[in-house]
Amino acid sequence: MTRILAGLLGLLISLAALAIDPLPFRDQAEQDRFRKLAAQLRCVMCQNQSLADSDAMIAQDLRREVFQLMQDGKTDQEIKDFLAERYTNFVLYNPPLDARNALLWLSPVALLLIGGITVFVIVRKRSAALKNPAPDNDEEW
Repeated sequence: MTRILAGLLGLLISLAALAIDPLPFRDQAEQDRFRKLAAQLRCVMCQNQSLADSDAMIAQDLRREVFQLMQDGKTDQEIKDFLAERYTNFVLYNPPLDARNALLWLSPVALLLIGGITVFVIVRKRSAALKNPAPDNDEEW
């Protein structure tokens, strides 16, 4: 039984190794640049995985495309701009602030500000009520 399990495990490992499509990097610096760039880009099919982490077929295609653009001499910014133009800013983990996504960038600050003002007003009203208690109507003068 253990031999069968070991054989299946070996088969799975070899299939996983075949699924990885190694790219012919010129040197370690180019490989490091590619990994850094792939970590900054989002897989367009996955919910929240980077291009480097995704196993989706589109991610493999995009990794090859990023590699080809690097081989063509494009800068990291040019590659990001190309992919953002093609797949929208969703592909970028840190999209630029513009009119289309301003609400996403500014809403946390606005909610924090509204919450802070609300807490301030409530605390101020309660402290004023404690300093000046309302007279009881039951007592006669």
